Amino acid sequence: MSITGKSETRPPRLRLGMVGGGRDAFIGGVHRIAARIDDEFELVAGALSSSPEKALASGRDLGLAEDRIYGSYKEMAIREARLKNGIDAVAIVTPNNVHYEAAREFLKRGIHVICDKPLTSTLPDARKLVKLAENSDAVFVLTHNYTGYPMIRQAREMIASGKLGKIRVVQAEYPQDWLSRKEEGGENKQANWRTDPSQSGAGGSTGDIGTHAYNLACFVTGLELDSLAADLDAFVPGRQLDDNAHVMLRFKGGAKGMLWSSQVAPGNENGLRLRVYGENGGLEWKQEDPNYLWYTPLGEPKQLITRGGAGAGDAAARVSRIPGGHPEGYLEGFATIYAEAARAIRAHDAGEAQPDDVVFPTVQDGLAGMLFVDACVRSSKRNGAWISV
Repeated sequence: MSITGKSETRPPRLRLGMVGGGRDAFIGGVHRIAARIDDEFELVAGALSSSPEKALASGRDLGLAEDRIYGSYKEMAIREARLKNGIDAVAIVTPNNVHYEAAREFLKRGIHVICDKPLTSTLPDARKLVKLAENSDAVFVLTHNYTGYPMIRQAREMIASGKLGKIRVVQAEYPQDWLSRKEEGGENKQANWRTDPSQSGAGGSTGDIGTHAYNLACFVTGLELDSLAADLDAFVPGRQLDDNAHVMLRFKGGAKGMLWSSQVAPGNENGLRLRVYGENGGLEWKQEDPNYLWYTPLGEPKQLITRGGAGAGDAAARVSRIPGGHPEGYLEGFATIYAEAARAIRAHDAGEAQPDDVVFPTVQDGLAGMLFVDACVRSSKRNGAWISV
């Protein structure tokens, strides 16, 4: 059954709050669309900006009740926890440096958290957030949205079933070109905070998109990183954080990998790509052509597996919403994470075990991403030395 399968009677929508995501914020709109695609959530409250005036205007834009529009996330967490019809979950869609403190306020009040990636801006905050989440009576979900793509689920299922045999080589890359020239320091809000270490953290391209490539490599293969060697650059003069990274990876069990993340690669928009090679075959997937997965059994011609077509299995079908041949990707990937979160939250609140087939990135995956960024930065400062993770 697809992820959108409905019974004759359905539970009420989960009440969702949002921190960040006000006027002019790209990712907030993405989360709001994704939360509604499967009709599991309804946005009822928000602390949508650090500016109270902008927060109020943004809440009015979205039709929120005046008394559910807040000037700060702490005020929102305190009041919503006391309301009889307070929020069930909060989406945190702020710059990275706000993730920890915002999540803390809601977790300690038992409100479920859906947090954008990366987990935090610093490794110490990530470690503290892991402890908070694990000790809280709440579900914590990290929105690495690419894990929700049907053909990524297909690849994961094939590797787990042994189709490729023992994994030997993993190649992951995520090139972009939007920071090829100096964009920070002007009106480009995204460039300003993503290149600012006080808001983004120690990693530039590594934290912003390298964590996506790394998370996807681990999610699909099931491998755990042992050590890495990284060469980071800030090619644009005056840039404080890396805009290009080359990383060699050694996984536990003997597999080797390479990861490239770049925001200064002209001609690339969002070129996330994953290639995995085992003893018996290989897989290849590209985010910009997400409904297709190339499978090559050793010694045989390449096979094209399509979302909704022959060769696609149950894991892909469960998170597909529309007939094969129609584009399905970025927004639906986020929606899959929200749908999985809804199932986990409903099970938790009913005192039931999380369904076995529910899959989403966790706080531990977020910590793994922060350990990856930290190791990349430390390795590069030591001229590419190998660092244990």
